[in-house]
Amino acid sequence: MSQRCIVTVHAHPDDEASKGAPTMARYAREGVRTVLVCCTGGEEGDVHNPALREPGQPFHGLGPEEDKRLLAEVRPAELAASTAIIGFHRTEMLGYRDSGMAGSPSNAHPDCFHQADIDEATGRLVRVIREERPQVLVTYNDDHRGYPHPDHVRTHEISVLAFDRSGDPDWYPDAGAPWQPAKLYYSAWSRMRIVAVHEAMLRLRGESPFDDGWFARDDIDGRITTRTPVAGWMWARSGALRAHRTQIDEASPFWFGLSDDELSDAYPWEDWILARSHVPLDPVVEGCYEEDMFRGVGGAP
Repeated sequence: MSQRCIVTVHAHPDDEASKGAPTMARYAREGVRTVLVCCTGGEEGDVHNPALREPGQPFHGLGPEEDKRLLAEVRPAELAASTAIIGFHRTEMLGYRDSGMAGSPSNAHPDCFHQADIDEATGRLVRVIREERPQVLVTYNDDHRGYPHPDHVRTHEISVLAFDRSGDPDWYPDAGAPWQPAKLYYSAWSRMRIVAVHEAMLRLRGESPFDDGWFARDDIDGRITTRTPVAGWMWARSGALRAHRTQIDEASPFWFGLSDDELSDAYPWEDWILARSHVPLDPVVEGCYEEDMFRGVGGAP
């Protein structure tokens, strides 16, 4: 059997840091080939770190247009630093422009991901899948109510199509030999995790960044099938987040209110939804979760 391989598909630089970094770091160091596909360059991001606007810092005194120009220059280096910390073996940029938030003028830019032909965009991802031959493909879930960013929606759409089409020789015959991934997973931000971190923050810090609005969101916990154990791997998340200096405020309690060890104690898992599977699986006992995305899949670790 071929080496185990996992391909995870994200919309922007920094998404790989906030969603799944500990799991990918653990797999990489266990011998699994890990591949990041990033659909856009993050050109429409803003500077979220106020420290970078202080005197002597690169964004001091800049206006919006100058911000965008400098962001376009520095974000690739931030992504490279983040992926090195996590340990990705390959990073592939699909080459689309950031579409910006829903309803913004940048949604109409002809080069943005939102405007891309969906079959052509899927073909770009299919080419990577056929080159890498992963058993596992990971993307965003299909519930976009909490964060309806056009690039996240489109990332989900092309990932699902690519999972179905990469093994079909009638699709994209010039993109390489057909290869069918065995399993498709969706990332999930669970209510279980929010509650655990919220309670730990109140206990240890006396306050929490999770207000009532977070708990008014729809609960998707009933869909979660998989919890990968990542206690001791939170350094990949915190280190990768800090690598994205323009996007992450190191003083933010939302990102860094708990230390790596405290976060591991509060919630030592990452949550996933097994959306599709082409391998026979023994059922998971009700109330329990699978712990390995490669469960039921062959291949050498």
